[in-house]
Amino acid sequence: MTEQTTEFPKVQFVEIDEVHEGQRIDNFLITKLKGVPKSVIYRILRKGEVRVNKGRIKQTYKLLNGDVVRIPPVRVKSDQESNISSGLKSVQKLEQAIIYEDKYLIVLNKPSGIAVHGGSGLSFGVIEGLRALRPKEKMLELVHRLDRDTSGILLIAKKRSTLVALHEQLRSKSMNKIYWALVEGEWDKSVRSVQEPLLKINTKSGERIVVVDREQGKSSCTMFDVVEPLDGATLIEARPQTGRTHQIRVHTACKGHAIACDDKYGDKAFAARANSLGLKRLFLHAKEISFYHPVSETTVRFEAELEPALLNAIEAFRIKSD
Repeated sequence: MTEQTTEFPKVQFVEIDEVHEGQRIDNFLITKLKGVPKSVIYRILRKGEVRVNKGRIKQTYKLLNGDVVRIPPVRVKSDQESNISSGLKSVQKLEQAIIYEDKYLIVLNKPSGIAVHGGSGLSFGVIEGLRALRPKEKMLELVHRLDRDTSGILLIAKKRSTLVALHEQLRSKSMNKIYWALVEGEWDKSVRSVQEPLLKINTKSGERIVVVDREQGKSSCTMFDVVEPLDGATLIEARPQTGRTHQIRVHTACKGHAIACDDKYGDKAFAARANSLGLKRLFLHAKEISFYHPVSETTVRFEAELEPALLNAIEAFRIKSD
């Protein structure tokens, strides 16, 4: 992939409309100046080069309808979004993964192996791919996140008001999410919840991992139910009550039931057995979501089908009767 130059050579004056009303200025600039590193954006904010209604503002300033934002000239090199084509096979895969779409949001059955955002050596993610597919949309923003290797339901807002309303449902825990996972061993049906506090740390090698830490960790809760006992494994349902990084993966692993093919928290022997039975990816799938649609004012529910690799793995682990 050849390196491209992203140029914003002239001062821009942008009048804020209802699409961006209520958005923080730093997030607005990240969206507006596609391909510009965040470090550059925060630098021009600190130096006062970005003005709102001719005045200096902090990075936490929330935009108002009618605000006029002055954006200074910016020139950076980028090898990401400028090269993304809606005709790419991987981008077309996202089009086929859309479960539902209206004027306000997109519900996607995200494939495993695709990050939600580009960066860190990735040419593009879900958001960059959808922007290539929907170039006329003024806004496409993640409502929540999924790990790169996790598949399933992902919500993308097309309006600022929709994003704010859905974020409020996440905060109030009125949005319900259900995941399916294949874990090692026999899950004890009496274990209905795990509430171990979680802490993000960086290892000496630079890898970011999450650990259980009862002193410094953030409170976390995941509810569990057994879907089906299997041969040396269990298919479980997980309902996270909090949204910590890698929460389900760590909560299952800390109970001695690592998720199949989890390269961070998993068991090598269990992963090897799963590989031998044809499973080559993390078995964690965001299967279902329900929430209050802020525009239709009805409770909606969406379900993401399991891809064949996961269905085949369940069948391969099923207890074979004589």
